[in-house]
Amino acid sequence: MSEFRIGIAGLGIVGAETARQLITAKERLSKRAGKTFKIIAVSARNENKDRGFTLDDISFYKDPLKLLDHSNIDVIIELIGGEGGIALDLCQRALQSGKHVITANKAMIAHHGFELSKLAEDNNVTIQFEAAVAGGIPAIKVLREGLASNQIDYIIGILNGTCNYILSEMTSSKRAFPDVLKEAQKKGFAEADPSFDIDGVDAAHKLAILSAIAFEQKINFSSLYISGIRHVSDIDINYAEKLGFCLKLLGIARRDSVAEITMALIASDEQLASVNGALNAVSYRGVPVGSSICIGPGAGAGPTSSAVLADLIDIATGLANFAYGSPVGTLSEQILDLNNSFKQCYYLRIAVTDKPGVLSEVSSILRDHGLSIASMIQNEQSEDGSVFLVLTTHKCVKKDIELAAIKISNFEYVLGDPILIPIYDSSSFV
Repeated sequence: MSEFRIGIAGLGIVGAETARQLITAKERLSKRAGKTFKIIAVSARNENKDRGFTLDDISFYKDPLKLLDHSNIDVIIELIGGEGGIALDLCQRALQSGKHVITANKAMIAHHGFELSKLAEDNNVTIQFEAAVAGGIPAIKVLREGLASNQIDYIIGILNGTCNYILSEMTSSKRAFPDVLKEAQKKGFAEADPSFDIDGVDAAHKLAILSAIAFEQKINFSSLYISGIRHVSDIDINYAEKLGFCLKLLGIARRDSVAEITMALIASDEQLASVNGALNAVSYRGVPVGSSICIGPGAGAGPTSSAVLADLIDIATGLANFAYGSPVGTLSEQILDLNNSFKQCYYLRIAVTDKPGVLSEVSSILRDHGLSIASMIQNEQSEDGSVFLVLTTHKCVKKDIELAAIKISNFEYVLGDPILIPIYDSSSFV
């Protein structure tokens, strides 16, 4: 078999595991690719760190761009991370020099993926990024290959394991967000600075990538609505449970609307409701397939390196093609429903002073905005004289419930801003 020569930039958790697999499972991987995989050079900050494999016969550089000095390298695996900077520079130069690129860099692809894919096409190479979305779930391959004949109409996903772990633990243990976040950090499910995850940015990067492939559109990342779980309350998790729901951070994208990352209530008997812990899930609906769902580990050394190596085999065998399923030039401009006419139910929690007529006034405001109440819970009066009104609505458009919430917040007996959370119902997306 001929050699297929590899340069790896970044030997962190994923990079080190990728290299280990290429060394320890070389025979199996090479057999599946029909070519002998060989690591020619690597780049990392520390040459002497114990990574579980030897660097004998492998060139080492602190500067990732030095990998490009090896003209015989066939593919660069970029595992540095970051939207721009050295990672983007390396990928651009690699593609320009006729080298394939594999990356797990979701931020870079969400912001520069179209540019990089066009660069790959112009230089008769490919850029692949299965590892950028949902780790061990072949979320991109499912879209680009298994569902290639379908018109995909929507994507619903649990796309961040950190948030899913926190919400799952809050639900099962009845603990508050700060406590569970600290536990997640101790267990390695959350970073020391968890902002990227808990503010929804990580999930948004993944949703933007999936949406572009699914809808054959040039998705503009800035068009996404992004809301995380930083302000999630155990109060709402407990009320959700009483109403027969659980709380999840969902990525939701429809072909004709603004994609969003948002907390949502899911009925306990929905399939996505059973996806707990650090697992990810991606659900698609298309024609003619109907609904299809993939569930699995979304991050970590094993799942992410698995996706990297799958891309490597595809490139070596010649199976890898257009990153977005078709040439970048054929992707349409993003189409949006600017009227936001999609209808769904909502959960509304309102803290009020327990006075006669308050419920009547709230009901009148909802009625004036064309909204009807599906269910209601009112807790007993607390020591300060306040109570929670917890309502669910029948289906309505987002702008109507948002306007009603603003009007309700201005009512003299309402204490603070109402909490408004959409209720996900799979039947609404059929």
